[in-house]
Amino acid sequence: MQDDPRTGPDEDEIWAFMEAGSQFYPADTTQLTIGEQRRCYDNLCVHFHAGRPDGMQVTDLTCPGPAGDIALRRYVPAKHSQGGTVIYMHGGGFILGGLDSHDDICCGIAHDTGVAVIAINYRLAPEHIFPAAFDDCVAAINWVFDNSGLLDIDPARIVLAGDSAGGNLAAAVCLARRDLAQAMPAGQVLIYPALGGDRTKGSYVSRRHAPGLTTADMETYERMYLGADAAQNRTSKFYAPLREIDFAGLPRAFLVACEWDPLRDDCFDYAACLQSADVAAEVRHELELVHACLRARHASPAAKAMFQAITDAISDMSQ
Repeated sequence: MQDDPRTGPDEDEIWAFMEAGSQFYPADTTQLTIGEQRRCYDNLCVHFHAGRPDGMQVTDLTCPGPAGDIALRRYVPAKHSQGGTVIYMHGGGFILGGLDSHDDICCGIAHDTGVAVIAINYRLAPEHIFPAAFDDCVAAINWVFDNSGLLDIDPARIVLAGDSAGGNLAAAVCLARRDLAQAMPAGQVLIYPALGGDRTKGSYVSRRHAPGLTTADMETYERMYLGADAAQNRTSKFYAPLREIDFAGLPRAFLVACEWDPLRDDCFDYAACLQSADVAAEVRHELELVHACLRARHASPAAKAMFQAITDAISDMSQ
């Protein structure tokens, strides 16, 4: 199926959100240097930052990593349900973002669920190619599990979550922990994740010109993340979780698929893989939403409802 690049969501608020974002992060940003791309992204994140709720306790931490200390940020809401914790991995195509870019998103999750959130500042490409980001997330999540008593966390109530590249990392860490017979998180929440689907079919073709993210953008991010060994790295299930052949023993999953996103079908394909292994998996299909719409949650009714569904899923998993 061929798409019409002029088509998109019907919701006016999403178009207004994208127009506002384009003032900071235009469609041709991937043609800029990595430094310029990061400045654009950082400016966009500052523009859409919704602030921190009253009473939110925010603490910066570090944990040991394979290439030095990894920066973490912990959010504890004023009304805190003791023990439950979300470990969050930010999006940004593996090349953008950090603790500040998703600060208000993590605040929102903590506030709306009543559970603590720990964000991971993993290494970025192209300076640090695959598997650097994955290795950092593995190390940080191991540290949280291993130090759950010190952190006043119930390890049986830990949920892994992430958007876009962060959703990829959350899914990959679940695979790694399963393979090593480590304690499983209570669930995985994957928000428009990149899971390594076939770019010659499905939404990678029908939504290749989608507003907000194109298939060409995805290919650019992949080249930067996978580096010179891209052909080999692309086959790793820790880059492309859909490459896995055994999905048994993984934690239940809640996935958000946006209709106007090349990554849409990765959600449905991954959920089907999990379900075939008797793992509970639910996909919420957002017909009016685009990639990166988390930042539209205060302006768009559809994005607000999506965020509510995400926090409801986290609340249920972390009980």
